[in-house]
Amino acid sequence: MAKTTKKNVQVPLETVLWNCRVALRGIGSTEKNRDAVIGLVFLKFAGDKFEKRRAELIEQYGEIPAFLEKVSFYNAVNVFYLKETARWSYIVKNASANDIAVIIDQAMADIEDSNPPLKGALPLNLFATLGADKSKIKDLIDNVNQISEERFKEEDLIGRVYEYFLQVYAASGTKEDGEFYTPACVVKLIAEMIEPYSGVVYDPCCGSGGMFVQSLKFVDRHNGNRQKVSIIGQESNPDTWRLCKMNLAIRGIAHNLGDTNASTFTNDLHKDKTVDYIMANPPFNLKGWRAEDALTDDPRFMRAGYSVMPPVANANYAWILHMLSKLDVNHGVAGFLLANGALNIGDAEGTLRREILERDRVEAIIVLPRDMFYTTDISVTLWIVNMNKKAGTVNGRQLRDRTHEVLFMDLRQWDENVEEIVVDKGKKKKKTVLTDSQISKVKETYSNWQSVDTSLYSDIPEYCRSVKLKNADLSEDEKKANVTTIESMGYSLAPSKYIEFIDHDLEIDYESEMLRIQNEMKSIISLEEKSISMLKDAFKGIGYEI
Repeated sequence: MAKTTKKNVQVPLETVLWNCRVALRGIGSTEKNRDAVIGLVFLKFAGDKFEKRRAELIEQYGEIPAFLEKVSFYNAVNVFYLKETARWSYIVKNASANDIAVIIDQAMADIEDSNPPLKGALPLNLFATLGADKSKIKDLIDNVNQISEERFKEEDLIGRVYEYFLQVYAASGTKEDGEFYTPACVVKLIAEMIEPYSGVVYDPCCGSGGMFVQSLKFVDRHNGNRQKVSIIGQESNPDTWRLCKMNLAIRGIAHNLGDTNASTFTNDLHKDKTVDYIMANPPFNLKGWRAEDALTDDPRFMRAGYSVMPPVANANYAWILHMLSKLDVNHGVAGFLLANGALNIGDAEGTLRREILERDRVEAIIVLPRDMFYTTDISVTLWIVNMNKKAGTVNGRQLRDRTHEVLFMDLRQWDENVEEIVVDKGKKKKKTVLTDSQISKVKETYSNWQSVDTSLYSDIPEYCRSVKLKNADLSEDEKKANVTTIESMGYSLAPSKYIEFIDHDLEIDYESEMLRIQNEMKSIISLEEKSISMLKDAFKGIGYEI
């Protein structure tokens, strides 16, 4: 029987991706290595798509340069045109060249020149300044070259590979390094809750673009039409802005992220733009988002009728007011994440929270399990805000009037599903994840609560509760029963103040439990007495009786 050679062994995709990561280990910063790896992966996938399209053109028109080199023939099907020296086959062919770093940098520049939508998206002059010798770069090229649809029969190989690298680099970086990535299961939950079937989807702090990717995956899962969804957003960090542009571009997702990175607060690139959906994970508790006397006449804040400005020391409520200013007043819906402190904080933010609630914008507050994020181990909150909570039909569902009501959900006990991520040799991170069935349960609870059929929803201790805003919203029976309202709780949005807590100590059968403990103690004491007796006999046997 012939031996199975190492060459014939099928290496798992995860191993190939891991080898791509470690090819540059010890060379440069995590950030530079991330951009180098993801940049080369972009070139590989762009090259594969180009060659596939080129083969189609040859089959259709023959090898006529006028057709094969026509940029529009590629762009029309979301394929980037590549000059010969920018094609992956050329890079692989020259992988051992002394100037391979320069060749890759030139390829990046040429792709941007040939494809205006990519302007500013690719890492330029990176490889020449990386500090890696040609053998290291060749090793990286060889590993990236193993990633192919022919070899790995993944339904969405591009998405799988990009998600892997975005996740592991977020997990291995510092707090700031990891802010470009929101766990995929959390983004999927947001998409399921707000249902972005058609219209404009906006993210004011879009990171690497995960919200946009999942919004379109939602459309695909529910057999919708991608052409009915428009993507707009912006990002302040220039490196993250490029990551997002690459992430969306290689997946063929049309988008408008502005011509450059910019702060949403001081340079709103989509001023006066109205959107249908917002999905966002703003930086938690961002400090110094404006100067002390800045933006006070901005239409997003006090000019919008709010009585106070969000404090300079924390941007949480600035993000909320900004997003509310963008939503369509008739049907806009947003799902965004905030640190739990925003639920209870007082002073200016407490005033703003009360005013937002009195405008009836908050529809649901969902506390997520701890340790889901790569930049923090705290529990965070998903806010669902809705500009129209009145009765109506949404995506074929008949909804009741939810005016002056908020649904509270607490998922902190859902911490049993843990995903282990290898972030470096010998180092692992364990993070809590939400399963598809858990996401479906949250979605079902929310949909049942919204439904005109009120028999579908009921409050569940330690999980969910529907709460009315003010005492004036209560029925006479509810008033007599002293039912809790958000007003009676000082406009706090902490679910723990409303959801019923069960004292599980009361469920203990003390008689049975004490009998069990009594029997255990008898056994322990009996063993102890036997040990002491044996010890005394031993000393007695050698003439030293105790």
